[in-house]
Amino acid sequence: MPAENLRWETLEALKNSPKGKILYDPFWSERGEHILAGCKEAVILSSHSGVILERLGSLPLQNSSFLSSSSRDSSPGLSEEISASVSSTGSIPDLSTRHATLSAAPSLKAEREQAVSDEAKDEDPEADVSEVSSPTSLPAISLLSPKAMETAGRILKFEEQQREKAKVALKLRQEMQEKLVAAVASSESEQLKRFEEFMELKQRQEFQTMRDMMDRETKESIGRQEKLKEEQRHRMKILNLRLREAEQQRMREAELERQRQAEGRERLRNLNTIQEEILQLNQLLEPSTKTDLPPASLNSYCTRGNQLCSQLSEVVRKTAEGEFPSVDDMTVAERALHEMRALIRQMQEEVAKAQEKKKKEHEEEEQRRKQAELQAQQEAQKKAAESAKEKAKRKGLQNSAEDSTLKWYKELQELAAQSAQSFNQLNTSKDVQTKKLKLELQKTATIPVSQIASDSGSQLREIFDKIDKLLSGRAVVSGGRSVSTSQHPQGLEFVSYKLAEKFVKQGEEEVASHHEAAFPIAVVASGVWELHPRVGDLILAHLHKKCPYAVPHYPPMKDGTPVEEYQRILGYRVDDTGVEGQDSFLKRMSGMIRLYAAVIQLRWPYGSKHGSAPHGLNQGWRWLAQMLNMEPLADITATLLFDFLEVCGNALMKQYQGQFWKLILLLKEEYFPRIEAVTSSGQMGSVIRLKQFLETSLQSRQIRPPKGQLSSMFWNS
Repeated sequence: MPAENLRWETLEALKNSPKGKILYDPFWSERGEHILAGCKEAVILSSHSGVILERLGSLPLQNSSFLSSSSRDSSPGLSEEISASVSSTGSIPDLSTRHATLSAAPSLKAEREQAVSDEAKDEDPEADVSEVSSPTSLPAISLLSPKAMETAGRILKFEEQQREKAKVALKLRQEMQEKLVAAVASSESEQLKRFEEFMELKQRQEFQTMRDMMDRETKESIGRQEKLKEEQRHRMKILNLRLREAEQQRMREAELERQRQAEGRERLRNLNTIQEEILQLNQLLEPSTKTDLPPASLNSYCTRGNQLCSQLSEVVRKTAEGEFPSVDDMTVAERALHEMRALIRQMQEEVAKAQEKKKKEHEEEEQRRKQAELQAQQEAQKKAAESAKEKAKRKGLQNSAEDSTLKWYKELQELAAQSAQSFNQLNTSKDVQTKKLKLELQKTATIPVSQIASDSGSQLREIFDKIDKLLSGRAVVSGGRSVSTSQHPQGLEFVSYKLAEKFVKQGEEEVASHHEAAFPIAVVASGVWELHPRVGDLILAHLHKKCPYAVPHYPPMKDGTPVEEYQRILGYRVDDTGVEGQDSFLKRMSGMIRLYAAVIQLRWPYGSKHGSAPHGLNQGWRWLAQMLNMEPLADITATLLFDFLEVCGNALMKQYQGQFWKLILLLKEEYFPRIEAVTSSGQMGSVIRLKQFLETSLQSRQIRPPKGQLSSMFWNS
C-alpha cells in the first residue's frame, strides 16, 4: 500500500539522520522503563567551536568592552534568550563556553585554558550539564564586540529557523501520519470488504456444496427409484411369464383332458361295438340254432359264451357310472371278443364235422336228390351269372378305367419318369458346388410351398411371385444368397419336378391334417399350373402315382407281383415296419383328393391369361362320372366321394345345376346300395357320412360352401 511504503521510507530517513540514531530496547516494557529511556544521551560540543573562539579572541578590546557593556545593559533579555535557546535546542555546553570566553581576560593563556576546559567538558558531558544547570556557576557575560553580538543573533535566528523548520516538519509528519492512518483505515476497510467477500464466497461455496450434495442425493434417490422400478418391471415380467406359463400349462392340461375325453369316448364306442358283436355272436350259440351238435358240447359252448358276455358286462357297467373304459378294460374286451370269435369258429368246425358225418351217413339216400339239386343249382347259377352280366352291361359298371383315361394316366407317368431322368446328372453329381446348388434350388422351391397355410392371407401373392420368378429363370434371394435355375442346365427341370412333388406332399400331409389348408395351397398351385403347364402335368403325375383313385384307376394285381409291391401301387406306405394302417391310408388319400377338388375349382386371380382354366370343373365332372361307372371298393370309394363332394360339390352345383342333381340322385338311389353291399360292419363310418351328406343335400337341394373357402375372386367362372 502507498501509505505503508511512505511510512517505511520515513523510518529509513530518520534512521540515517544524525538525530535518528536511537537505541531501542525491546524489553523496556518488561523492566517498567519509559520508551525513550534509551534516547537520553549527553550533548557533545562540536569540534569546530575552537575556531570560533580563536576568531573571537583576536578582536580589539573596545569591541570586547562594548560587548561587555552592552551585555550588561541587556543581560536580562539575553539571558532569557539564551535560556530559551538552551531549553529549545539543547546546546547548553556551547553557550556556556561562549559566555565564559566573553567574560574572561583577553589573554591567550586564558583562552587556551578555556579551550582545554571545553574539551574536558566535551569528554565529561554529565559534569558540563551539572555546571550549566547550576545558576551560580554562570559567569557574567560581557559583550566585547558587535560581531559577537551579531554572531549570537545569527545563532538565535538560526535556532528560530530550525524551530520553524521543525514545526513544519512536525506538521508534515502529522499530515503524513494522518494520511497513513487514513490509508491504513482504507486498507483495513478494503480488507474487511475482502474478508466479507471471502466469507460470502465461503457461504456460497458451502451453499453450492450443500446443493450439489442435495442434487447428488436426489440423483441417487432417482436412481434408486429407477432401479426399484426396473426391478418391479422385471418382477412383473417374470410374473407375467409365470402367468403365461401357467396359462399354457392349463391349456395343455385342458388339451390333454380333451384328448383323454376323446380317446375315452372312442374307447367307449369301440367297447359298445365289441359288446354288440359279442352279443350277436352269442346268439349263434343258442341250442335251437344248432341241432346238429351233441347237447353236452352245445351246453359247454353256451356256458363259455355267457361267461364272456358277463365278463364284458362288468367292463360296460363301469361306463354306466360316467367313467370311460381304460386301456386295460379295452384289452379285456378285445380278448373276450377274440375268444368269442374263436369259440364260434370252433363250434362251426364241429357243426361242419357233424354235418359232414351226417352227410356221409345219408349219402346213399340223398345222393340222387343232391345230384338233382346240384344240377338245378348249377343251372340257376348260370342264369344268375348271365343276368348279372347283362345287368352290369346295361348299367355300364366296370372294374377298370376307360382306355382314354388309362392312356392319359400312362402318358403322365412317362412324363414324370422322363423329367426325373433328365436331371439325373444334377441329382447324382459328386461335385461340392453342384450339390450345394442342388440343395439351394430344392430349398428355394419347396420352402415357399411349406409356408402356405390356412391363415396365409396377403402372403399368397408374395409366395406365388417368388415361385414364378424361380420358374421363369430369374434370380431369387434365399438364405441371403441369390439363386437361379439358369445356374445349371438342368436346374429348371429339377425345380419343376421338386415343386410338383412338394404340392402333392402338402396335400398328403398338411391338407390331411387341416382340411382348410387345401384352398390356399390349391390357388397357388392353380396359378403356377396356368403360367407353367409342365409343372401342372407333373403335379397330376405325382398325384396319380400316390393316389391312383384320383384318375380314377383301380390297378389290378398282375401275376407274380409281390403283395407289398401291389400295396405300394394302390397307394399304401410300405417300409421295414410293414404296411401302414387303414386309417392312415384313408387320411392321406382324403387329403390328396381334397387338394385335387380345390385345384379344379380355383383360379389365380392376378394372372394375365384369359380363357378357361387348364384343369377346371369339367375335370371334376369327368372324375365323378367315371367313379360312378366303376364298381365301388370297400371303405375307399365312400371316403373319396364324400371328401370330393364336400369340397367341390357347391362349385359343381352352381356350374351344372340340374344335371348335377340328377347325378347326385343316381348316386343316392342306385350307386350307394352297391357301396353298402361291399362294406363290412367295421367300415361303416365313411358310408354313414356319405349317406347323411346325400340325404341332407337332396332334401334341401343345396350344398353348403366348404369350410375355409377363399373369396369369390379365386373361383373359376
